[in-house]
Amino acid sequence: MNQKDLHLKSACEISNLVNSKQILAVDIAKYFLKRAHELNPKLNAFNSITDDLALKQAKEIDERIAKGENLPLAGVPIAVKDNMNVIGTKTTCSSKILENFVSTYESTVTQKLWNAGAFCLGKTNLDEFAMGSSTEYSAFGPTKNPYNLEKVPGGSSGGSACAVSARLAPLALGSDTGGSIRQPASFCGIVGLKPTYGLVSRYGLVAFASSLDQIGPFAMNCEDANLMLSVISGHDSKDSTSLNFKFNNNKLNKQDFKGLKVGVIKELKLDENNAKADLVKNINNSITLFKELGAEVKEISMPIASKHALDCYYIIAPAEASSNLSRYEGARYGHRSLKSDTLANMFAYSRSEGFGKEVKRRIIIGTYALSAGYYDAYYKKAQQVRRLISEEFMKVFEEFDVLLTATSPTTAFSFGAKMNDPLAMYLCDIQTIPINLAGLPAISINCGFDDENLPIGLELIAPPLKDKELLEIANCFEKNCVAGVPKCL
Repeated sequence: MNQKDLHLKSACEISNLVNSKQILAVDIAKYFLKRAHELNPKLNAFNSITDDLALKQAKEIDERIAKGENLPLAGVPIAVKDNMNVIGTKTTCSSKILENFVSTYESTVTQKLWNAGAFCLGKTNLDEFAMGSSTEYSAFGPTKNPYNLEKVPGGSSGGSACAVSARLAPLALGSDTGGSIRQPASFCGIVGLKPTYGLVSRYGLVAFASSLDQIGPFAMNCEDANLMLSVISGHDSKDSTSLNFKFNNNKLNKQDFKGLKVGVIKELKLDENNAKADLVKNINNSITLFKELGAEVKEISMPIASKHALDCYYIIAPAEASSNLSRYEGARYGHRSLKSDTLANMFAYSRSEGFGKEVKRRIIIGTYALSAGYYDAYYKKAQQVRRLISEEFMKVFEEFDVLLTATSPTTAFSFGAKMNDPLAMYLCDIQTIPINLAGLPAISINCGFDDENLPIGLELIAPPLKDKELLEIANCFEKNCVAGVPKCL
């Protein structure tokens, strides 16, 4: 077959080609490895491209197909965010403190992908330890947005989003703590899904904030995201927060929105006072499309989530991060300072040299919030507010099937635009953070482009464990939206 445009094929198409023996997985691996090496110097999407592993896995896939196996992800290249362990590869979290760390075990989510016939193309760039909204906080340089190389791809999973958007891989793994799958998906014009908390095992994911982190897929379309989620979901005894719930792998077939009740969150709705006119126009056009397809759309008020989620998140997330990052002290693994003359100095110098500015900022905030004198005033209070946010969502879902917002209040911004203003950077996630606090599934899909030809993301939010229904709705919207996806690169 003609392999010239193999990178434009979906994961479902690639899998069908390999399962039907029209192409070898090894040939797919060679094609995508070549493309990744050609374009990565321009994009910096990958921290490492795993040539040997990809070819080894591809050869094993071909052997399995020859024996008669039918694999759901046969021959599909996967870009893996570099905070997930793949045995024998570097897992750096884009931090100097783990720059040379090689994984000694496999994460559950990647093992499921390899079992399903996929192979590892490489490990993707991110904001250090997933702390950021632009992938500018990586110790290995920023990733570029494929639509405009002077713009950020979003974060923290910017490398994975860029890899899929630039067609370096049809699927990628990201992690979402406060919007780190959905926001870069919005900036890069692709599908990004944050599953229900606990639906996908976190075993082997380097923790940022354990009660908020969730692994999920990046894809070019909802059908591919649906396929990937059906593979990676399910209970895992190695993860105490894993849910005993299996996402079904049925194909998406919803044709319209008749009987669907959609809530538009008033406090998070964009207008000419808080967003660009073309962004507002595209979101409003999306709401109109829902109505045209039969949905009942109503504006709702969520004052607790919209007013307090950001403050709540930036107490809980740094607190959990400061605890999780205490293990990096230079003694057991990771960077060890050469300046050390005492044990205490080794800890201090190793962490000072190894961690970047944003990670240090969040450690300090988190340690303060957990300190004996302030625990009740900050961390405990934030957890109480979190419960109120969750209850507010559950109350709304008694009436509505899905909620709708813009994924981000902006499209992709220029490099350096928010680096000197941490609060401005944090506000990039104001649309996405409430969902993580409540543990809900949410998806970002492209709904148009602004006057600079930059993608605009639409966010849809569903009740817990309604991930399949969410994908059905998003897929129906995707099939009927006339926004189109301009070619990039």
